[in-house]
Amino acid sequence: MIGDTLIGVVIPARNESEHIEKVTSTIPEYVDKVIVVDDGSTDDTGNLVRMGEVIRLEGEGVGAAIDAGHKRLLNFFDSDFVSVVIAGDGQMDPNDMFDVIQPILKNRAHHVKGERLDRVSKMPLFRQFGTILLGLLTTFACGQTIRDPQCGYTATSSKVLREWDWERSWKGYGYPNWWLMNLSKRGYKILHIPVKAIYSGQASGIRIFSFLPKVSFMLLVGLHSRIISNTYTKPSVLIVFIWITYIAGWIYSPFLFIITHFIDRFHVRSIIRNVI
Repeated sequence: MIGDTLIGVVIPARNESEHIEKVTSTIPEYVDKVIVVDDGSTDDTGNLVRMGEVIRLEGEGVGAAIDAGHKRLLNFFDSDFVSVVIAGDGQMDPNDMFDVIQPILKNRAHHVKGERLDRVSKMPLFRQFGTILLGLLTTFACGQTIRDPQCGYTATSSKVLREWDWERSWKGYGYPNWWLMNLSKRGYKILHIPVKAIYSGQASGIRIFSFLPKVSFMLLVGLHSRIISNTYTKPSVLIVFIWITYIAGWIYSPFLFIITHFIDRFHVRSIIRNVI
C-alpha cells in the first residue's frame, strides 16, 4: 500500500520458466497482491512462482490473461487500488513501478503507459519498425499521440476497471492498442511515463507478418467505431467538423484526412474526464 491506495500486480506469462522466479522475487515491498496468470504454459512457469497467486488459463492469449488478472484484483480488493501489469519475461524493471503508479495516486491520470525511451538502441530492427508503424496507427485510432503502444508496462485505476466492459475484449497480441483505443473512446486520461527496456535474449511471440495486418485492421475498425459512437454519446461541433472533413477527404483529396485527425485530437481532449 502507498498512502491509502492498495497496489496489485498482474503478470501474464506463458513458458517463462527462465524468467518468472526473478520477476516475482523483485516485486517491490509496497505491492499488496501479485497475480501470475499462466496462460497455457508447457513448462514449469506456474510451479516456479514463489510469491503471488497463480491463475491458469488454457492458451487464451495475453489479453485474456491480463483481463483475468484485473478481474481477480477486483474481487480481492474492497477499496481503491491500482492494477499494474508487467510481463513475465523480465523485460520490465520493477524499480520503474513507483514512477508508473504516481500519476494515478496523485489523481493526474486514469491509466499510465510505460514508454521505453531507450528502445531504439536496444530493440531489434524489425521490432523498431513494427513499433513505429503501430505507434502511428494507434495515434490515429486514439486521437492522441501514442509513441510506444506495444510496451505492456501499465498502471490502471480501479475506478476504470470497475466501469470496464469485460464482455468485449481483445484476447491476443494487440491488446495494448485495443485498450488504449477504448480508453480514449470513454474519455479516460492517459499519461506516458519513461521506463527502461530490458533485452537479454527474450524471444518475441509476435509474428509480424500476421500480427501487423490483423492489428492494423482492428485499429481501423476501432477508429471508425469510436467516432460513430461518440457522435451519438458525446455530440459536439467538433464531431460535425470531423464528419465534414472526413467525407470531403473521400470526395476531394485524402490530404483532408490530416485535418480530420487534428480536429479529432481536439475532440478527444474535450471529452477527457476529471480524474477524481
